[in-house]
Amino acid sequence: LQWASPPEAIEQFKSQEIWFAPPQFYELCRLCNFSSLRELHKFSSDRALEGCERWLPVTLTASDGYMQLLPGDELYPEDPDYTGEKKRIMSTDKKVEDLMKEGSVFHRIVIKNRNSFAVYVNIEAKYKHMNPLMINSDCSDYNSRL
Repeated sequence: LQWASPPEAIEQFKSQEIWFAPPQFYELCRLCNFSSLRELHKFSSDRALEGCERWLPVTLTASDGYMQLLPGDELYPEDPDYTGEKKRIMSTDKKVEDLMKEGSVFHRIVIKNRNSFAVYVNIEAKYKHMNPLMINSDCSDYNSRL
């Protein structure tokens, strides 16, 4: 077991030393907004009574990858299959790049392969929450505060 700050963990993910599922990658990107544990604690204490939202990521399969769509994204279904009973499968023949060019309201994780994730968010977070930094695991073009 090894301790790593969120940016260090993301770098280890990029170098394929460790792996995270998309929700954990998203949360690490969100934690990159804080420069210290004290700052994170203050933020969480200040917004504790604001409420929370339960999310169901919905997978959209593209011709060259996947997207985990989250509430607020323009492609997120109006009636997601919370139980899995409807066995809905969202797919398109379009490429991920084309879907990104065509879109304008994002709350998604783009997955090209097992070690290539990118977080895109341009909606306002609910309940005074913090959006994740938009990080692409294929490059180091982010400015973490940790």
